[in-house]
Amino acid sequence: MAEDFVIEMLHITKEFPGIKANDDITLQLRKGEVHALLGENGAGKSTLMSVLFGLYQPEQGKILKNGKEVAIRNPNDATHWASAWCTSISSWWNASACWTTSFWALSPTRWAFCRRAEARKKGDGAERKSTACGWTRDALVSDISVGMQQRVEILKMLYRDNEILIFDEPTAVLTPQEIDELMEIMRGFKKEGKSILFITHKLNEIMAVADRCTVLRKGKYMGTVDIKDTTKEELSRRMVGRDVQLQVEKQPAHPGETLCWMWRTLPSTMTSARRMW
Repeated sequence: MAEDFVIEMLHITKEFPGIKANDDITLQLRKGEVHALLGENGAGKSTLMSVLFGLYQPEQGKILKNGKEVAIRNPNDATHWASAWCTSISSWWNASACWTTSFWALSPTRWAFCRRAEARKKGDGAERKSTACGWTRDALVSDISVGMQQRVEILKMLYRDNEILIFDEPTAVLTPQEIDELMEIMRGFKKEGKSILFITHKLNEIMAVADRCTVLRKGKYMGTVDIKDTTKEELSRRMVGRDVQLQVEKQPAHPGETLCWMWRTLPSTMTSARRMW
């Protein structure tokens, strides 16, 4: 039923010259779930999210918020409807302090220089009530790790109490430890009742954190499945259209006899030069 979904993208079609990036795609996000959007590079995942965030306007289809159709003409409209987008790379100045990036991005009055104390206080509150903690407020963005920069991006979303969080391949530049920490942050958001769209093509991450998964292939909708009722093999089959061998089988190496030594094949002049060194 419509009231079960916080966001519905129904029959979205987005075309560019010579290519149909999204071809009649439907995506429905429930309140308080982690919904993965799976597909190869070029499958249309980020294009679909750009439509949801108002960066692109679709040729066909509509977007519903809590069962009512809404017009999202630009990112400001998306923010008004409580959506926020977190990419894999920090979008703010390397020479600015962490708390300053949140203030400039999210202050209700962007030019309100006199409200910095209020901004810092609100940022502290967002940090305390979330699992995205551990940042150094006064550190420069350039001086913290990529994983910590991403936490700053997450706190920017929390500052305005966004209920719909879009994570666009957030693990692309993270270490394995940082990926595990991000998974925990996403689980914490789910417990808080936030709805998460998790864009990725990494099956292990989907199986670890997602509740449902929508699969795209070459701009087309391949279906939505419950993670508890599927496997990585089934997801990969939907993603690429054929069976995929997920385990690499390698035979033991059996080196043969040495054919020649590199220095023996060099001209005598180069051998002399080697001796000089």
